Amino acid sequence: MYNLEKIDNYRWKLPKSYKSGMRVDGIIYSSEKLIQDIIKDKAPEQVANAAFLPGIVRNSLAMPDIHWGYGLPIGGVVATDPKAGGVVTPGGIGFDINCGVRLMRTNLRQDDLKNHLEKLVDALFIRIPAGVGSTGDIVINKKDEKDLLLKGSAWCLEHGYATREDIECTEDGGCLVGANPDKVSDRAYERGTDQVGTLGSGNHFVEIQAVDEIYDEQAARIFNLEIGSVTVMIHSGSRGLGYQVCEEYSRSMLQSLIKYNIRVPDRQLACAPLDSPEARNYLAAMSCAANYAWANRQCLMFLTRRVFEKIFKQGERPLGLELIYDITHNIGKFEKGLFIHRKGATRAFGPGHESLPEKYRTIGQPVIIPGDMGRNSYLLLGTRKAEEETFASTCHGAGRVMSRSAAVRSAHGRRIDQELWQEKGIIVRSKGRETIAEEMPEAYRNVNEVVEVVSGAGISKKVCRMKPLAVVKG
Repeated sequence: MYNLEKIDNYRWKLPKSYKSGMRVDGIIYSSEKLIQDIIKDKAPEQVANAAFLPGIVRNSLAMPDIHWGYGLPIGGVVATDPKAGGVVTPGGIGFDINCGVRLMRTNLRQDDLKNHLEKLVDALFIRIPAGVGSTGDIVINKKDEKDLLLKGSAWCLEHGYATREDIECTEDGGCLVGANPDKVSDRAYERGTDQVGTLGSGNHFVEIQAVDEIYDEQAARIFNLEIGSVTVMIHSGSRGLGYQVCEEYSRSMLQSLIKYNIRVPDRQLACAPLDSPEARNYLAAMSCAANYAWANRQCLMFLTRRVFEKIFKQGERPLGLELIYDITHNIGKFEKGLFIHRKGATRAFGPGHESLPEKYRTIGQPVIIPGDMGRNSYLLLGTRKAEEETFASTCHGAGRVMSRSAAVRSAHGRRIDQELWQEKGIIVRSKGRETIAEEMPEAYRNVNEVVEVVSGAGISKKVCRMKPLAVVKG
């Protein structure tokens, strides 16, 4: 259908001859099995559309968790060269700017949770604000919010919600430079005032897990993980503020298509040259939203730590509540002179990269891949091959195979939370039954198959696998 050419067991080429106007080929990372779902979803069409972007470099890329999105597919990676007329497109970064995941280790073992797990997840559900429009206890005025948008995770450090070790183990130190709060609208400010330290809805979660498989003993020792180790994964983003930034700038950039005579096959890829005032304004606002998201996840981890301390009646250090890493999925950055759009894709620097914390420099960047409520999640490492082939990018999760509305229809008459408890012993708490239906395991690809592709292709390296024990959903 798309003239896809199989390169090897993990890569497929969508030749630029597929569509007149494509500047480069598309490359989709996938197995023979997964490519059928990808074709059915029609996401390769968006891979082709992205290849029209001015200044695009090398290939329009897609990870094995690719699915249809706004403009660029979720799972898409595009690099543009500012020296060759390269552009930025908000649709290539997404509405939930810096939606991302952090993984926290503990000194606890799975056996330690036997008499505490239900109390623990119930306490998290009470303590962590979740659901559509959720608001939290960390309410800030506009002056404080400006400060947070400039500093990101450093704002949390100043206000007692973070440690220096947390900042060190957050991508980019939890702060994008170039943020300018004056480029954020009053409406975006309003939406961000009371959503710091909130989970939101949809696929966002706090999940208690246990390591059940180790693939790289040396790396696992560096992370201080072993079979049975309890971990906590937190998935959230920039909430209403980030959505507002993307919505407003996506709309305003439609004028840039006319002003700069740019032709793209999809108006959702509205863009502007990187050296234009329109692009600079968007990047300044996007950086603010990214910093908000880092602060949000840091505060969510602060709340999670307090719950663990209360339930186990021990302090943070005796419990070993240490951040392994925080990575972002929806962001745009300048790296090696190029502007990299990662939408539903994860940065994956290899060993030796100067941006990594010293303790990870020999093994590469931690890459955190959540699955779904009923299957595994993974801790991977970035590789030098990823730096060479994919602009140091890899997958970000399992990838949807059902729309949310289709999932709700499929789950009609079922209690997904009860099924997960009865069949797998997984406790699920959520503000609404519909959210659980939207996020049921069948709505996603099998994350194990997705990880096998990026591992087999050499753009990530497996460290360990974690199984879910309890989940708090929005």
